[in-house]
Amino acid sequence: MRPTPSPALEINNLAVEFRASGSRALFEKPATFKALSDVTLEIRQCEVLGLIGESGSGKTTLGKAIVGLTGTSAGGIQVNGQHIDPSCSPERLTLARRVQMVFQDPYASLHPRKTIGRILSEPFRIQQTASGPELQSRVRALLRRVGLSPDHAARYPQQFSGGQRQRIAIARAIANDPPVIIADEPVSALDVSVQAQILNLLDDLRAEQNMAMLFISHDLSVVRHLCQRIAVMYLGRIVEIGPSKQMTAAPAHPYTTALLSAAPRVKARNRAQAAPIVLSGDVPSHAAIPAGCPFHTRCWLYEQKGCPARCRTEVPQLETRAGGRQSACFFPDEAARPAPPPSAAGR
Repeated sequence: MRPTPSPALEINNLAVEFRASGSRALFEKPATFKALSDVTLEIRQCEVLGLIGESGSGKTTLGKAIVGLTGTSAGGIQVNGQHIDPSCSPERLTLARRVQMVFQDPYASLHPRKTIGRILSEPFRIQQTASGPELQSRVRALLRRVGLSPDHAARYPQQFSGGQRQRIAIARAIANDPPVIIADEPVSALDVSVQAQILNLLDDLRAEQNMAMLFISHDLSVVRHLCQRIAVMYLGRIVEIGPSKQMTAAPAHPYTTALLSAAPRVKARNRAQAAPIVLSGDVPSHAAIPAGCPFHTRCWLYEQKGCPARCRTEVPQLETRAGGRQSACFFPDEAARPAPPPSAAGR
């Protein structure tokens, strides 16, 4: 039996809060936005963990908090077993070498007035890992590694297509061989024909360098293809984690079921699966998260179960289920059942 790889990235009870700015009444306290609440995750070496959820659920905030671009209110981050505080200046440089991020927009993430060679040389200069002729040699090697020509080092970002720019952004991220990569919607701004190339590049680099990757996306088909496990986020909380195939076949949280039902499919096994679950109401504000289960105000299973008081008063915690999955639901065994017709599931 193969030993389980040790975690490359561990996130323990991470929380991120923001204070609302703007005008307010005298003596009125500013609203607190709980962007992330008690997030606990681990990603093993050479593993890709997919993070999915609606827009505004906190996915990008989590990625930025891990790399130190957003301050944290509580919790801890460990890379290869070593605790790192992103808010501490000396440790920030260490974190940058161990955890890198590939951003969503390849047109905004590269400096338009710097050549590609200068952009790719910065990680080596900042970390003091190469200089002189060796630096130029490593920049050329990086370009070859992501499928570009060394001659491209003299050009500027605006001279490249979106797919080529994302390759350059990936090259910058892997320059110092970090053990962890945060990929925030890295293909959503690209043409469909280019997406597969970038996904295959990320997967090849992960295998070559034995990297762990947090892959943030809203595209379930991409997550199924690339990720070994999936974590589902709702209102800044992780509501389900599990192996990709198992979770997509039989989810253990009604929110996951709703997300899966909304994904386009060529052929459904029955009429109940063919009809998407229409969630009632809007996503609550992070400044006014409902008491009890945060999802109960929109949950089709909550309505189906007769609106149990437990869902309104108790916050379900992530608990381990069969197959090693974790789910934050009081009725996980019923979450995968076909929902009632759309007219009853949500109005």
